[in-house]
Amino acid sequence: MTERPERKPIRIAAVGDLHCTKASVGAFSPWLSTVNERADILLLCGDLTDYGLAEEVQVLLKELSVVRIPMLAVLGNHDYESDHADEVTRVLGEHGVKVLSGDTAEILGVGFVGTKGFAGGFGQFTLGHWGEPSIKRFVQDALDETLKLEAGLARLRTEHRVVLLHYSPIRQTVEGEPVEIHPFLGCSRLEEPLLRYPVSAVFHGHAHRGQLEGVTGKGAPVYNVAAPLLRRLFPDQSPYRVIELG
Repeated sequence: MTERPERKPIRIAAVGDLHCTKASVGAFSPWLSTVNERADILLLCGDLTDYGLAEEVQVLLKELSVVRIPMLAVLGNHDYESDHADEVTRVLGEHGVKVLSGDTAEILGVGFVGTKGFAGGFGQFTLGHWGEPSIKRFVQDALDETLKLEAGLARLRTEHRVVLLHYSPIRQTVEGEPVEIHPFLGCSRLEEPLLRYPVSAVFHGHAHRGQLEGVTGKGAPVYNVAAPLLRRLFPDQSPYRVIELG
């Protein structure tokens, strides 16, 4: 556990959806190197690779080697594509990137909890645990991810709780994507723990053409940090978001 300096704001940088491929050598390190001066912690919100391949992870690690601040991550759906998610997690962990899947971390006095999340839709249109076994399995995945998030939040005793996800917990930050795919971009079930525990900020990716910001039902800020979205809206800036916690 790293001690937090007295009264110094903590700067958190976050980005998701790097979609690193074997051809991504040199694509990220120039702007990732700038994060060292701008933030105290870097959060990586899933889809770190394009297919979850070992070769992609090795390229990603070279790109991340310029980062000198602590890094936390969650995996995204693309990182699971080749059925090597456990290996991706292991290799990243061995090189200083702690991947969270219901786990927690405390850095500079701030508590972090992360998990991938899952799909299922929002509000009254959230898919229910009813009908065919395949539907029940699908919904159960969302419930399992929600329980991971809830358990992690319950363990934290810090003043600030920060959440990392890949899928969105609210509808607001996926608006702008085709409405037909909204149910596959996140799930309101993920918001439920965020209403039961105080959180200072929530970060997610996945919605490449969504909105930058929204709020939970309790007013906690939710940030969509998908790199394609940040590049499109801020083409002259490094594609990560930085916020400060006092």
